[in-house]
Amino acid sequence: MASRISELVLDCEDPERLAAFWSAVLDYVELDREEDGSIEIGPAGVGFGGLQPTLILSPSTDPKPWKLPLHLDVNATDRDQDAELERLLALGARPADVGQTGEENWHVLQDPEGNVFCLLHRRLKPV
Repeated sequence: MASRISELVLDCEDPERLAAFWSAVLDYVELDREEDGSIEIGPAGVGFGGLQPTLILSPSTDPKPWKLPLHLDVNATDRDQDAELERLLALGARPADVGQTGEENWHVLQDPEGNVFCLLHRRLKPV
């Protein structure tokens, strides 16, 4: 028996803004909203427990240097990498410099709060 990733939790200053951003990037919908301001998003019609993990945007104004560094990798499912890059930039992503050489076949980006994620080159089939 094995475990699998069921959800990813991202501390953020503005859960509303990041829920809207990541919902647009991943074609997710809002699944749940907690009293503490956390918003869970995931695949429409599937939600928690599906093949894709859900994403929980948890409000936080307290930086925690001890927290596990985490970034997301995304792949386009219905367009090429250049078209997906344009879409992500239009949604509010911006390029991030983490020391790449320029020879990479992926793009390093930041979401509206500066959380780093990568747009990979390979196009995946939708799940």
